[in-house]
Amino acid sequence: MILAAVFGLVLIVAILWEAFETIILPRRVTRRHRLTVLFYRCTWRPWRAFARLLHSSKRRESFLGYYGPLSLLFLFIFWATLLILGFGMLYYSGARADPTHPLFRTCAYLSGTTFFTLGIGDVTPRTPFERVLVVCESGLGFGFLALILSYLPVIYQAFSRREVNIVLLDARAGSPPTATELLRRHSDPQGLEALQQLLQDWERWAAEILESHISYPVVSYFRSQHNNESWLGTLATILDTTALLIAAGESPCKRQAKLTFAMCRHAVVDLAQIFFAAPRNPKRDRLLPSEMESMQRILTAAGFRFRDSDEATAKLTELRRMYEPYLEALAVHLFVELPPWVLSKTVTDNWKTSAWGRISGFDPEPAKATVFDDH
Repeated sequence: MILAAVFGLVLIVAILWEAFETIILPRRVTRRHRLTVLFYRCTWRPWRAFARLLHSSKRRESFLGYYGPLSLLFLFIFWATLLILGFGMLYYSGARADPTHPLFRTCAYLSGTTFFTLGIGDVTPRTPFERVLVVCESGLGFGFLALILSYLPVIYQAFSRREVNIVLLDARAGSPPTATELLRRHSDPQGLEALQQLLQDWERWAAEILESHISYPVVSYFRSQHNNESWLGTLATILDTTALLIAAGESPCKRQAKLTFAMCRHAVVDLAQIFFAAPRNPKRDRLLPSEMESMQRILTAAGFRFRDSDEATAKLTELRRMYEPYLEALAVHLFVELPPWVLSKTVTDNWKTSAWGRISGFDPEPAKATVFDDH
């Protein structure tokens, strides 16, 4: 009986502390051994493994998209179940003075009806100790449900703010977004001014990602609306763009590129630590020499001043080593495909497509797309 009481009390305290760290505490929790971490590790890995068996990318992304919301619901059920079992053990340990000595399942049933404040009354507390437990558990259950209801809007607001910026990149960098296309579409003087403002906005976006995804890591598992977009892929595109501007670009955006690169790199490294994803080298180089030549040719044709030298290439390689291993670690953990530097084929932007057809003959590049001109 004493052992059951101790175990039940430890279980209740552990779950309440987990809920506090996960929902209320607005900072990183560095402790590796947590029930919530164990829950996500035991559910995400088989979910991801099953997704690998789906050959259709559309079905795979759709299947992965269910995990984030479902994991929240099952996490709440997991917490509630353990709290009910913990109080059930306390009821069971306090019932030794009762001559009838109810079974554990009866005590668990009393705990469940009390936790959800059902008030059925078919099983009632008999001792003063049980009455105190009923009052404590009913108050805890009411507070627990209120906490969950207040937690869900915070999660979905963080998700919505993240996705707005990702969707805004469609016409600016293509679908999926790439560094080459982003620079190509901002190569004229007005475009460079817009690019500087864009990098400022994405510096703030990276800071918001860092704050929200560290405080609420479950948002990282929420997939974007389009299969060819992701928050990690977008972050990779911004890092690629700023690295290229710092290493080989000759533009007034260079200072802002350094600030944005620092913030994005900070977000990638810290989030990799949150998921205990050790940095790893990519299996395939994301920027092969042939792709580098193709990128230079595209940007030069668009009017982008590209500084081609061994020093610039070495600098770009050094910058890529600062973030690509962390991107790769997160991509493997979250099962996300990172975008290339240069698309191997022409892809229609998401905003041009619909279930009824596509728009043709419209190029967002300022030099060609007159609809974007001020005249």
